[in-house]
Amino acid sequence: MIGIADRKHLVTLDSFGRVPPQGATVSDFVASLPRTPVTRAMNELADAIVAAHEADCPVVMAMGAHVIKVGLAPLVIDLIDRGIVTAVALNGAGAIHDLEIAMHGETSEDVKAGLTDGSFGMVEETPAHMNDAAMLGRHRGLGRAVGDLINEDEDEFPNAAASVLAAASRLDAVATVHVAVGTDTVHMHPDAPGGAIGAASLLDFRKVCAVVSDMTRGVWLNVGSAVVLPEVFLKAYTVAVNLGHDLSEIVTANFDQILHYRPRVNVLERPSRRGYALTGHHEIMVPLLHQMIVSRL
Repeated sequence: MIGIADRKHLVTLDSFGRVPPQGATVSDFVASLPRTPVTRAMNELADAIVAAHEADCPVVMAMGAHVIKVGLAPLVIDLIDRGIVTAVALNGAGAIHDLEIAMHGETSEDVKAGLTDGSFGMVEETPAHMNDAAMLGRHRGLGRAVGDLINEDEDEFPNAAASVLAAASRLDAVATVHVAVGTDTVHMHPDAPGGAIGAASLLDFRKVCAVVSDMTRGVWLNVGSAVVLPEVFLKAYTVAVNLGHDLSEIVTANFDQILHYRPRVNVLERPSRRGYALTGHHEIMVPLLHQMIVSRL
């Protein structure tokens, strides 16, 4: 037996959270959080993002469609506008939701009901616009093409200010869309231009390879993509290293409600010495990270 004073402890009173003062600033709130591994990771990640920004190194936000659906586009756009996020990567569904918000101010349908009557994914306008973007994207990339399309037609896209891809196009940030053919509603339509979709998305993959090649001290954020974007990142990372680029100092993070295999292995463990797994709902975690970044500027 030993006395409690002689035992090593993992939790101390100093690590406890504190009640923030009334009218607290964001910095006050963050400082009041308990000092746990998760809050430490969030602070370290915010520091790394600001350091990358100040060193003119890329900060990439790779997003699944759910990030758009839970209303986080304004925060992503703000980070692009501030020059903090220098590139965004979406899957095909993310681009579709982004375009529909810009066009109609609404997106996401009742899939179960649509499956019952065969109407799921059978709107007219969305595939028409995505097909046009694919044709344009053969020479400029799918992400840039969708953004340009939105910005060039005010009447058709009255909510362009809410579009991540339109913001990236307007601010000349890299925007890429990585399509897995057959996974998006627009692929069900008979006039889907498969060759153009493939060519545009392949060009976007090459853009990502170029971005990752410059990420010596950059930050890659995987937010809500369980399969496609972690695989894209791993392949782009391999291309960059194969071409002789040093990525030993790259910082990565994964945000999701649960930690899936591919984000853990392909984003956090295999390529990075500093990988942060941050589990929680996007609509809470992303605004918190946004404020932790902005409060450091």
